[in-house]
Amino acid sequence: MKFEKKAKAEGQIPTASLPDIVFMLLIFFMVSTVFKEFRGIPVRLPAARKIEKLPGKRNVAYIYANDRGQIMIDDRFVEKSEIRGIMYAKRADPLQPLKVVSMRIDQKTKMSVVTSIHEELREADALNVNYSTKTAGS
Repeated sequence: MKFEKKAKAEGQIPTASLPDIVFMLLIFFMVSTVFKEFRGIPVRLPAARKIEKLPGKRNVAYIYANDRGQIMIDDRFVEKSEIRGIMYAKRADPLQPLKVVSMRIDQKTKMSVVTSIHEELREADALNVNYSTKTAGS
């Protein structure tokens, strides 16, 4: 008795529903993704008559200081002595070098806190400083 070889079954993955799966995954990730927005510490910004908006939020470091002397850089509490190192590291980053430092200072913050922040920024050569305010009417 002679046995005959059967034809091999070829296994293929059906790709007819692949576009449907890709679009479902795309929609899922679009709906469930949350973009992080810097909140900072609550500050009461001083009013100004004439203000200008920053051209963009890219390569901007935000420094918050409240009336209790707390300082926050990009959602992280820091001490005054740490500001120099953080800003120098941001300036030296080859992928996203720091261009502007935006200071959001509470209107009741002591000037000594602001001065110490300025001295640390000067040591880090981060001299392009922007002060955030609100418009005089708001």
